[in-house]
Amino acid sequence: MLSRKYRFHGHSSLKYVFKTGKTARNRSLMLRFGRNERSGESRLSVVVSKKVFKSSAKRNRIRRRIYEAVRRHWDEIDHPYDLVFTVFDPMFFAMPADELENNVVQLLAQTRVLRTGNVADS
Repeated sequence: MLSRKYRFHGHSSLKYVFKTGKTARNRSLMLRFGRNERSGESRLSVVVSKKVFKSSAKRNRIRRRIYEAVRRHWDEIDHPYDLVFTVFDPMFFAMPADELENNVVQLLAQTRVLRTGNVADS
């Protein structure tokens, strides 16, 4: 899982990204991102609402799986960004890990958050 150092702390940081960030979306996942000029490190948050799963254990599992998928490509993120993934579909609970990682990397590549030359073909 991604280190706590690289995760969001506090609600105001999320509000700032939702207010000023740009959005990329596929069918079941949305990435809101913005440059992080205040901090030298990129930060990440994953939002899974109760509409997706009522059970907090299932929501947390989805969250952990996405954190892990991003952690594998963390060194490829170009500049300090604030990233917020929002999950809309419960299929991420049982989706195979490689397919989940491909969904996450596709969004990162689509937004050009990943360094050039790193495409979602892995």
